[in-house]
Amino acid sequence: MFERFTKQARVAVRDGVHIAEQDHAARIEPEHLLLGMLRQDGTPATAALAHHAVTTAAARDAIAAVRRRGGLNDADAAALSEFGIDVDAIVTAVEQAHGPGALGNEPKRPRTTRPRWRVPISSDSKRVLSTSLREALDLGDRSIGDHHLLLAILTVGGVAADALASLGVTHHGVRTYLAAAS
Repeated sequence: MFERFTKQARVAVRDGVHIAEQDHAARIEPEHLLLGMLRQDGTPATAALAHHAVTTAAARDAIAAVRRRGGLNDADAAALSEFGIDVDAIVTAVEQAHGPGALGNEPKRPRTTRPRWRVPISSDSKRVLSTSLREALDLGDRSIGDHHLLLAILTVGGVAADALASLGVTHHGVRTYLAAAS
């Protein structure tokens, strides 16, 4: 499948792997792929993200906010608040008892003395990669670009999709932008 990836998509995945390695992450998650995508300039995905005013710093902050709540997105928090449950108060109480970021701490891989220990890819990231092929086929494209990866991240869901949603980025919005930019 990787032979169908454009150079931009390959670079986004490669940079995502490097970010996961630098962060000592236990697995390569879709949020690493998103951050790898944001390292590039002038690609369809970065243009769509720039159109929605998403920067690397904003994406990192949004990812940290979603992780801080233990993966609950804004919609989940709003739904719980209808039952009188204040998610932010609960997160604050947990952090007071167990330390900052207690709910959102990502497992870290142990340090090794070997050079460039390879980080395994998570099942969510595998789904993003396979869904990117479906996104490309839906758009009638023969190759998989970084914009297909972005659409796949939004389709699969999870921390990266929730972070993008909190920044106002939706699957429909990106698809509309891409259609208008073509």
